[in-house]
Amino acid sequence: MLRIYGGKVFDPANGINGQVKDICIQDGRIVDTTQAATEIDARGLIVFPGGVDVHTHVAGGAINFARAMTPEDHRRTQAFIRSQTRRSGLGGMAPTTFATGYLYAGMGFTTVNEAAVPVLSARHTHEELNDVPIVDKSCLVLMANNEIVMNLMEAGDYERAKHVVAWYLNAAKGYGIKAVNPGGVAAWKWGKDSKELSSPIAGFNSLTPGMIVQQLARIVDDLGLPHPLHLHCNNLGAPGNIATTLDTMKHLEGNRVHMAHSQYHAYGGDGWDTMRSEAAQFAEYFNAHPSMTTDTGAVLFGDTVTITADGPWQHLLYKLTGRKWGNLDVENETGCGIVPYTYKPSNLVNAVQWAVGLELLLLINDPWRVFLTTDHPNGACFWRYPEIIQLLMCADFRNACMAKLPAKIKSRIYLPEITREYSLYEIAIIMSAGPARALGHRQKGNLAVGKDADLVIYREDHDISRMFAQPRYVIKAGEIVIDDGDIRSTPEGREFMVQPEFDPTTEDFLRPLFEDCYTMSFENYPVELDRIENPTIQDCSRVQ
Repeated sequence: MLRIYGGKVFDPANGINGQVKDICIQDGRIVDTTQAATEIDARGLIVFPGGVDVHTHVAGGAINFARAMTPEDHRRTQAFIRSQTRRSGLGGMAPTTFATGYLYAGMGFTTVNEAAVPVLSARHTHEELNDVPIVDKSCLVLMANNEIVMNLMEAGDYERAKHVVAWYLNAAKGYGIKAVNPGGVAAWKWGKDSKELSSPIAGFNSLTPGMIVQQLARIVDDLGLPHPLHLHCNNLGAPGNIATTLDTMKHLEGNRVHMAHSQYHAYGGDGWDTMRSEAAQFAEYFNAHPSMTTDTGAVLFGDTVTITADGPWQHLLYKLTGRKWGNLDVENETGCGIVPYTYKPSNLVNAVQWAVGLELLLLINDPWRVFLTTDHPNGACFWRYPEIIQLLMCADFRNACMAKLPAKIKSRIYLPEITREYSLYEIAIIMSAGPARALGHRQKGNLAVGKDADLVIYREDHDISRMFAQPRYVIKAGEIVIDDGDIRSTPEGREFMVQPEFDPTTEDFLRPLFEDCYTMSFENYPVELDRIENPTIQDCSRVQ
């Protein structure tokens, strides 16, 4: 049994805002007792629930593609976690699987959600997730460009589409549904894209992106999945795309939805030379619609590599930058694009992007509905989260950073007018309690009796970035895994999944289609449950 005493506890799930209290742990759970064989003196320290990343890219074919394309990155970068058990190959903006676990745990995160997995490559993705130590994991299944599902939607066969989606989730051992550029990746196979919600998708007669997002959101709700539809909108990254984003949000009124990396979807202007922030417009609509959550996908300046299932956007980014580029088609299901990229403060477009990510976090009123992400590695690497926390908590630091940007940027952004500063309590919400709730993880982001004993203990420090980058202790399932920067233990985390019910005749419907549409046989397609290390099946009961 472990007792943590004397710490200032920030536990928003239970309304605890800096009170000094003891936390006792036994058998991986928080317990209601004060007797313990081992004690941690947390006097003068800050206690948070373990961090939860609602949207990241850490395993699977796309991240492997990025690793292969950027060997120079692995040569020049090394992870900063110390450990006697450390394995080689830790560096890079797309770090290896075990390094991912080290790095997340090293700054206090204990649960991560891989945000985009084609069902066809789910088997390998789970193998990689099995090799990510310490943290608990889940993954979202790509479904907005699956041609079998799209054909059913166009035919008006909603019930069959719902059961097919449920079957795919079971086959992939996934946790939820991800929609990326609905219809646009299917259109890309015809050399097209889908930027408007009401325009028919290339290769189809009447199906539109708006129909896809509406039906997928309804399917997610009807299946009772714990996490809402996780949506990467059409027209990502383009000047003026706020119109598409608002149209998408209006299509989804009445349904739960999580708007992914909203920073990339809140731009005004009619070209790259006139691009400006429309974060205020996004926030105004979002604040008025409480069924929505979002992560910001904030941008930080420096080198990274962009990874997305949005193939049309990646081709455009390649054309804009001239950087090396790769694009993959995942048969019948989705696509993938990779482009290394450098965000520069001298670049007006990049400066707008940097500002928009912060503006959304500061203009959205309810921290329970907006979460800390960089869409790792797209906006920046996840281990740079402490820099964003400092920008949110310190207006003077934010203003000093803005002063380094081109002067004419000020007329394009709202950030100079914003004085809000986050409190530690609000930081605990956006990095832990809020994303845990949005994912439907009742045991996470919560230090009440009976909950998972995942927590992080920080030294209180005027240097906010240093404080959040260098925890004093990280505890996972009741075990001390990080002690003052040293990895003490690398336990296997759990992997969360759902198994919604589907009509047994669904397999009879799908089997002949696989002969026509896939190179893999129907029998070899689903991932066997015994391939998953420490599987945890989450109840489909609309956890919110």
